[in-house]
Amino acid sequence: MGLDILQSETRRYALQRFLILIAIVILYAAFVMYKYGAKEGLLITALTWAFFVFCTPIADAGFLLAFPTRLLLGIRMIYTQIAAYFIAGAITEAALLFAPQAFNKTILLYLFKTILLTPWPYWILLVLSLIGTFASIIFGDELIDVATHKERTLYHKHYNKYRLFIMVFIFIGAILLYGFLIEEIGINIPLF
Repeated sequence: MGLDILQSETRRYALQRFLILIAIVILYAAFVMYKYGAKEGLLITALTWAFFVFCTPIADAGFLLAFPTRLLLGIRMIYTQIAAYFIAGAITEAALLFAPQAFNKTILLYLFKTILLTPWPYWILLVLSLIGTFASIIFGDELIDVATHKERTLYHKHYNKYRLFIMVFIFIGAILLYGFLIEEIGINIPLF
């Protein structure tokens, strides 16, 4: 009975987070489409999503695909995150080739283009984001597994408490290094 409450609380919290993310994406898309028109607004929204997939060390953008897929189909979030990388990559590459002017519409997209087109040192941000994202998504899968008593990925029936410590350490380390690198490179994102 206690596990049922934990499971429902865990799912309720994840569902609330997912609904908030969906609302933010819809509001952002509506604002951008109002400002730039439907066609360009959708592209800017998709590129903004791709920025969050590639350039943040947490699984925020991929969560929009991963969470419902995990709940509805039972597919582990790590696989959905990999799919999110491919989708975001295709969107980004198509925009760089066919609509590069879209990257000049917002500060965030201009920063995204700068990161993509400047391998050294900005691609370190992409690597740190990748590490942080996958650490957080593996941790999220583990939490869902623990809540639902499914087998864990790495140790199956024998849960290793040190694995949790290592994943949290990698995740925090990636975020700290990411913040340090942003500051060291001198990337400043003005807030309005």
